[in-house]
Amino acid sequence: MVSDKLKMGFIFIPTLMCFLIPVHHAQLPNATISELSFKNMDFAMNLYRKISSYHDKNIFFSPLSISTSFAALLMASDGVTHEELLRGLNLEQLERANQPELIPELFQLLHENITQNGSLKLDQGMAIFMHRRFEVEKTFEDQIKKFFDADISTIDFTDTKGSIKFINEFIKHKTEDKVTEIISRLDALTQLMLINTIFFQGAWKMPFNSNFTQSAPFFIDNYNVVQVPMMFKEDKFYTTEDVPLGARVLKLPYQEGVSMLIMLPNKGIDYTVVDDEITADRFLSWVRNLQKTKLEVNMPKFKMEQSYSLHTLLPHMGMASVFSTSANLTRLSAAQGCD
Repeated sequence: MVSDKLKMGFIFIPTLMCFLIPVHHAQLPNATISELSFKNMDFAMNLYRKISSYHDKNIFFSPLSISTSFAALLMASDGVTHEELLRGLNLEQLERANQPELIPELFQLLHENITQNGSLKLDQGMAIFMHRRFEVEKTFEDQIKKFFDADISTIDFTDTKGSIKFINEFIKHKTEDKVTEIISRLDALTQLMLINTIFFQGAWKMPFNSNFTQSAPFFIDNYNVVQVPMMFKEDKFYTTEDVPLGARVLKLPYQEGVSMLIMLPNKGIDYTVVDDEITADRFLSWVRNLQKTKLEVNMPKFKMEQSYSLHTLLPHMGMASVFSTSANLTRLSAAQGCD
């Protein structure tokens, strides 16, 4: 698999693991856990397409962090805000009147399933920072701690410098210095901030030999090419070809039982067309059709850092009111300003 034109799109989706790990729970069938995983994946692909329609640069995000954060807000929301979050996350079919805690419990179990492999280094954390004028509802405080192990802190957002310092120090401590500065600026009108962190560290199951890494051309598109350090390995890899899409898929495994899936459009195929066709169903079909084949793999070394404004992107996916002054978060706090 030789590098041709490629816009790097890196979506961190550990939720796929739940299809591979048996789940046992007295009241929650395996099918329900798998359904949540699929819906998370569907949300991931929808968000990827939305980001790619606005950004022509490399894409990097963790949909699990985003869906988990808004699943937590589901417990705080009501009315239109609640309905929009359900639809946007594609979780409408999982809400049960007789099981009001089903969705957060499923997210809790999903996280446990992903991290049950002792050798996998995957740390995820959540924290909520509220303006000190609000009083947190006891029910929500208990639920957010039970299902998401989240901490709630009250601060004075009008003291922007003090709030930035407090939040950064809090997150630095919670992540054991892995995240040292999560925010650098803050609007004094902020009333609520929900932060989700995720950290994954893994080693290749079949490492690339650094002695074979050499400078080689990398085609950004039909007209732009750059020289990059290109890694090389010849071995048997799991791969498949999506003929209708005009792309090849390669699986690169880590030691801990998770893998990176790389999709490479065929020569002459515009990656913007491919972006529009990526769905959860297509993603799963790639996984099901993987077959071991001897390949020569050339892969560029890369480092990505990106930031996106969810308050700009998610309203285009039907989640608008939660970012507005009309947000209904009365289950979080009954104080004026949460509705």
